[in-house]
This record gives sequence, structure tokens and C-alpha cells, in this order.
Amino acid sequence: MKLRLETERLILRQFTAADLETFFAYRNDPDVARYQGWEYPYPHEKAVEFIRAMSLAVPEHSSWLQIALELKSTGQLIGDVAFFIKREDERQAMIGYSLARPFWGNGYAFESVSRLLLFLFDDLQLHRVSAECDVENAPSWKLLEKLGFRREAHLIENLFFKGAYCSEYHYAMLLREWQEHHASRRDQTQAA
Repeated sequence: MKLRLETERLILRQFTAADLETFFAYRNDPDVARYQGWEYPYPHEKAVEFIRAMSLAVPEHSSWLQIALELKSTGQLIGDVAFFIKREDERQAMIGYSLARPFWGNGYAFESVSRLLLFLFDDLQLHRVSAECDVENAPSWKLLEKLGFRREAHLIENLFFKGAYCSEYHYAMLLREWQEHHASRRDQTQAA
């Protein structure tokens, strides 16, 4: 089964060969790569292999499934969201996300991660979804908090990352928290 989800402005879908050069470009933007786990500069051969692997991936059986974000208005690739189902407990997942720099600050991350959470909690009926981010990456942790994630930990210099120790925030959300948050957002929208 191929994954395809939609929002008002975006199509969330599996990567295709046509995405290669745009994907390769934003993976090689130092501002995009700064807090991400991939090496920089990102090799072209890795981009080719990544696109091939993600285009063939089976959503429920992937380690990390990266999902392309396509603008409905133009068909342009603008970034990706990702999740992986934990092997030790298949009702838990971790998520991640990255956007090409020209699309920062337009609400696309909120829109796409909200849709991903809807899929994970409503369609897959997961119990818990978690995320991690560098404490210096304020846009990322602010996004998680706006989405309704709960900060569970602040780990101090716990990870040697790109030549230095960094500190991380760990976030999580339970299915019941998602349902409560989602219901309150729906109520606010209807009242407006």
C-alpha cells in the first residue's frame, strides 16, 4: 500500500524519482542540516539510494518512513515528515520533520505534522508518539508544544553530535492526549 495523505495545501506521499534533485538540494542546505542526523555535505549517491528506498517502502513495515511534502498548488517538493514504529512496541512511534528553507515560517510544518499525527493516532491507532529535538532548535520544540506534545525530559549534553555535545528535549503525546487536544482545536475552530 502506498501512503498518500492530504491537507488543505499539501499532499503527503511517498518519494518518487522526480524528487531527487530537490531533495538533494535541501539536504545540502547547512541551515536545514544543522539539527538533523544526516551527514553534511550529503552525498548524491546517498540521495539516490534514499529516494529508491523510500519509493519502495511499505509504510507499516519501515524503520524510518520519510514522507514527501508536495505543495498542491505547484506540485513542488518542500520537505518531508517521517515516522518509525518501534519494534519493541508496535503501538509507539517516533516522528521527525524537515522543510526546505524557503518554506519556513508558513505553517507547513504544523500542517504536515498535524496530518501525520492524525494518520498515526486515528488510522494506525497508536498509543504513543514521541519526538526529540536539540534545545537550541526553538522552532522545532515550539512546533511540538503547539501540536500538544508534552515535554518529558531535558537531557543535558547527552549526545555527541556534529563535533560537540548537545542537549535535547524529549517530547511525547498519548492517544488520549491527542484526542483531547484535537477535540479542543476542533471546538475552537467551530466557535470562530
